Amino acid sequence: MITEADTCRKYVLPKLYAAGWNDDQISEQKSFTDGRILVVGSKARRRPAKRADYLLRYARDFMLAAVEAKAAYRLPGDGLQQAKDYAAVLGLKFAYSTNGQGIVEFDFTAGKERQLDSFPKPADLWERFRASEKIEGSVVLARLIKKSPTRTSCRRLN
Repeated sequence: MITEADTCRKYVLPKLYAAGWNDDQISEQKSFTDGRILVVGSKARRRPAKRADYLLRYARDFMLAAVEAKAAYRLPGDGLQQAKDYAAVLGLKFAYSTNGQGIVEFDFTAGKERQLDSFPKPADLWERFRASEKIEGSVVLARLIKKSPTRTSCRRLN
């Protein structure tokens, strides 16, 4: 039986590459929290960290989307709630779930979920983000994708 790791390697990455994403824009298996600390009596332990299967970046310091992959025998949308949760924690506008065959997108800018045959191209996703945030002009754009103190909390993924 094909596992989630097999699905990622055999199906998801090739689909991301086919859409124009490159290795510099794809962060794979990245933890983005340290895990919640639970105190029981006088002892404390840490829960597992939250880990996204893929985080898609338009630029090195600017993430656009979270992608959650599930094993090929699961439904494409089975990981969508998890992807949406990760996107919400990271302040991202797009979340994707896939089983390697089908893809389900949730667009926070429109509040809509839809089925896709392929992942969007980086430039297309960036344009959708820019339109939703009403970003115009290269000066604003340069400031936005440049590493800044207000965005460093999500940038520990390098």
